[in-house]
Amino acid sequence: MPGALDGIRVIDFGQYVAGPLAGMLLADQGADVIRVDPPGGPRWQTPANATWNRGKRSAVLDLKHSEDLATAQALIQGADVVVENFRPGVMDRLGLGAQAMTEANPRLVYCSLPGFASDDPRSNVRAFEGVIGAAAATYGTRTTAADFQRPVYTAVPIASVYAAFQGVVSIAMALNARESDGLGQRVEVPLFDAMLPSNGHHGLRVHDPDMVPPTTRGLWGGVFECKDGRYIRFGGTGNQNFRQFVEAAGITSWDAEGLTDFDRLMQNRELADEAAARSKELFKTRTAQEWEDLVAEAGSEGAMCRTSEEWFEHEHARQSQMVIEVDDPTYGKMLQPGIAARMSLTPGSVRSSAPGLNQHREEVLAELRAAKLAVTAQPQQSFLRFALEGIKVLDLCIILAGPTLGRTLAEFGAEVIKIDNPVRDSTVARHNEVNRGKRSILLDLKSAEGLDVFWKLLEDADVVAQNYRAGRMAELGLSYEDVHKRKPDIVYASLNAFGHLGPWANRPGHEQFAQAATGMDRRFGGDGPPTVQPNPVNDYGTGFMGAYAVALALLHRQRTGQGQHVDAALAYTAMTLQSPFMQQYEGKVWDETKGQDALGSRPLHRAYEAADGWFFLGAAETEVARLDAVEGLSGVGGLKDSDLAHALEERFQASTIDTWVGRLTTAGLGAHRVVTHPSELMDDPWVLDHGLSLTRPHQEIGLVTTAGPAPRMSRTPVTPGRPAPKPGADAQEILEEIGLGHQFDGLVERGVIRLDGVAAG
Repeated sequence: MPGALDGIRVIDFGQYVAGPLAGMLLADQGADVIRVDPPGGPRWQTPANATWNRGKRSAVLDLKHSEDLATAQALIQGADVVVENFRPGVMDRLGLGAQAMTEANPRLVYCSLPGFASDDPRSNVRAFEGVIGAAAATYGTRTTAADFQRPVYTAVPIASVYAAFQGVVSIAMALNARESDGLGQRVEVPLFDAMLPSNGHHGLRVHDPDMVPPTTRGLWGGVFECKDGRYIRFGGTGNQNFRQFVEAAGITSWDAEGLTDFDRLMQNRELADEAAARSKELFKTRTAQEWEDLVAEAGSEGAMCRTSEEWFEHEHARQSQMVIEVDDPTYGKMLQPGIAARMSLTPGSVRSSAPGLNQHREEVLAELRAAKLAVTAQPQQSFLRFALEGIKVLDLCIILAGPTLGRTLAEFGAEVIKIDNPVRDSTVARHNEVNRGKRSILLDLKSAEGLDVFWKLLEDADVVAQNYRAGRMAELGLSYEDVHKRKPDIVYASLNAFGHLGPWANRPGHEQFAQAATGMDRRFGGDGPPTVQPNPVNDYGTGFMGAYAVALALLHRQRTGQGQHVDAALAYTAMTLQSPFMQQYEGKVWDETKGQDALGSRPLHRAYEAADGWFFLGAAETEVARLDAVEGLSGVGGLKDSDLAHALEERFQASTIDTWVGRLTTAGLGAHRVVTHPSELMDDPWVLDHGLSLTRPHQEIGLVTTAGPAPRMSRTPVTPGRPAPKPGADAQEILEEIGLGHQFDGLVERGVIRLDGVAAG
């Protein structure tokens, strides 16, 4: 099927997760991805390579040999995109670095995904996933820094996946810029930097405590054990259609006691505790499946906590195509994650299974011999300051995922107008994080006058984004079909919880329900109660995948003039985040690291306690003998498995974190202190100096600290934009720009536009 990246050639040098996954995301959208491996194949031999390398062609090149090195140079000179995730300097020393290759091929988009940035003092540290996770506070506490006792490792490779997500967004943005002016550029998205947006509101800080809004969610919500010993995750009183749940559950008698009254529970801690205790007993009266069905019938939010293995067999996973079947040459019939960013006109496809090692070498070499390698830049008609300069976005989104899409487009230069419901009470601090770089209007789209304003805004808009449950926008007359009739070239983005196909397409949901359904919180909880991942990774990740789809659609529109409908979903993102494990085939053993007691995945990839705290060690299992050369570790190099882990536990307690990190990194192994809380990360001097943590004044609430954008673009740089405005603050300016300034006072008087009192999501 046609893809938005048809005709784009990518040379993929990636190893482990980040690079190969980025290549897969490009291949799924139609790019011709040539996978370049060293002799012997990928450095990580894992069944997940059958997913990450699908749709690609394979050629083995030994870059230490001059002939193969020349072949690599020729491939790059004829390519549109390069993806690599080596440590900074590795490709430069080979003569294949970003500067040399973009000079040789001025149209080239060269994307690097190193562990630490080229200008980070840790750039030479071997950045195994766990090392980055430790540096980025992934294994610390999410309450207060004082509560930290020991790290809790998650097997989900958040850093690698987030670098891949933001890498492909940046590539698509760079291709948009190139379509306008003919020039490529260098892109760098370090794994460490990419983690800052995943921390999101955990790192958010409103400095004046009087300006911190009260918590409005969580009452009644959480994980509940059911009659059959299984668990369900339920949304609570802040949930959609909670009243309908109360009636369906047969507990209207609780109303008189105040146990279902949100306002009373908020004000009375003792009553809230009683409601929590009673709700635990309530959920033990039915099985988890019975509760899931009841909650769905009520139109409320909840999901049974399944394993990933169970999710693979679920009818919605299959019918929504978030689980697809691939005939793999090594593993046979294999179930894999489906496409993460969906598009109506250029849907892309998984065109083939992962290739055999070196399968296409002769074919690729023949193409090189036949090609004209001379590349010259097209005459430049104009210079773009930003990749999305001139693009206007109408952002109707709420909570995290959708607003992250809009924020990302703003970071790449789009003009984003945030349209919020003037009667929606969503007083949350996270508005200041996900809505920076935008302008704000509170507009009643249920009114005819409000719709008239929207249609006027649409006249020169390029993108509309929304993340309401299926059918909600149609009720307002603002579905894709409605908008397309008035603006045929519009790019319309829809984000939701479970996708837009299949029996669960209409179900509401947030971050935690996608985690529950797809196996994420069973994996993190292990043998104990299901537990949500440390960061809201599906929310922010879906925002990035939505932005990727929008950028691809804009690229397609530049070429054809056609708009289209694109979509992303929390559950799609959950599948991609778990892609190291999400393969089902004959003989599959689900043996990945699980549980709240986990310190790592193996003895040379786990956290250890030193004399003054915790650090993370990262090394390949084949490197165990190198430990003998490290001062204080003599004799451990011949051990393995639990014997090795116990020996290291004992030795490491003899010295400090700094001592061990210094010795191990000097020996060429990966190591980093475990950062215990996101606030510590946000105050790190290097993070502050590089704009990854921003502390700026916000209207009426004072200083607010938020995470900054991670991608680095050499020619069209990203920018955080203005601090998030007070909701509704830009209404008059926006109306004046579309010729409706004379209606402003009347619209305010009639409540169509509101100027204050709402903190938007």
